[in-house]
Amino acid sequence: MHSTLDLSEFADYTGRLFMAGMPGPHLDGGTLSLIRGKGLGGVILFKRNIVDPLQVAALTNDLQEAALEYQGIPLFLAVDQEGGRVARLQKPFTRFPGNSAIGDASDSDQMAERFGRITAAEMRLVGLNMDMAPVLDVSTAPVDQVLQGRMFGEDPGRVGRLGRIVIKTLQENGVMAVGKHFPGLGKVRLDPHHHPSAIEADEQELEIVDLLPFRDAVREGVSAIMTSHALYPGLDVRYPATLSYQIISELLRGRLGFDGIIITDDLEMGAIKKDPGVAEGAVKAFEAGCDILLICEDQGLVEDAMARLRNRLLTNEILLSRLHESVDRIMNAKKKFLKRWEPVSLKKVEGYFRDKN
Repeated sequence: MHSTLDLSEFADYTGRLFMAGMPGPHLDGGTLSLIRGKGLGGVILFKRNIVDPLQVAALTNDLQEAALEYQGIPLFLAVDQEGGRVARLQKPFTRFPGNSAIGDASDSDQMAERFGRITAAEMRLVGLNMDMAPVLDVSTAPVDQVLQGRMFGEDPGRVGRLGRIVIKTLQENGVMAVGKHFPGLGKVRLDPHHHPSAIEADEQELEIVDLLPFRDAVREGVSAIMTSHALYPGLDVRYPATLSYQIISELLRGRLGFDGIIITDDLEMGAIKKDPGVAEGAVKAFEAGCDILLICEDQGLVEDAMARLRNRLLTNEILLSRLHESVDRIMNAKKKFLKRWEPVSLKKVEGYFRDKN
């Protein structure tokens, strides 16, 4: 056991690495028990959790009050709000056309800035603090429909520039940005939600095309980067990016110098679920260098993964020091973006959306 952690702190520390989904639009017993008993670090909301702005605001208040009562630390509360096809917050929240439309526009810089500014303001208003955006993938082939409309285009420089604008604007307005899907899904042929998929690009092509927008994002101080579950034989013949020490620790941390939070894509996707399985996938992703382990639906799998990671940590001194590094990164981000949590004002939410219409 690490000299400075007793067992209950150790369990809490492990819990902080996890971000989970929840079943419905209100705080339920299962989610509460993950917050109260397991030290859960974050919650991601989907369509099933969202009815309207007032309900979202009440839900985020309930979640944060529970977190502060039982942990003394607010939660990351995330949502995929890219605009276009992937926008969990629907009307009356402001709808944007998505990255492809922004990339194709003559005033793309202004559109990207407006998207970041308004999205951040509305997310903050209802108590959300992390946007799983922007997509930094470079469109280099006819893409699987999972990515259609979601990429800024095929010019890596333009993708990087628009990505930077979105990142800067979201974060200046108090919402953490998450660049995705590292090291780039632009050539993906099969949807990694369902299948393991290989990206056929050598290291040099990845370097000149796919990595460029991520380098730009790192320079811009992006809070977090999400990993892809695809296989990149040009970088690691054995493991998909999420589970690859070479891609996460050596490339993203080492060569790109990224010191923010590394988040896995959903570990319940087919590419990981089939092999090595969700709980083992969480452990392997942590061993590879990821900080936040994302499990979007089944809370039983969240508990399995927490237990398996705790057991692995107890037998591995080196991993324990990694635990401290990850928790430090998470706490630094929470201090920066969530430092003085206050309940969201339902009156303000009501007023904003009334005046907006």
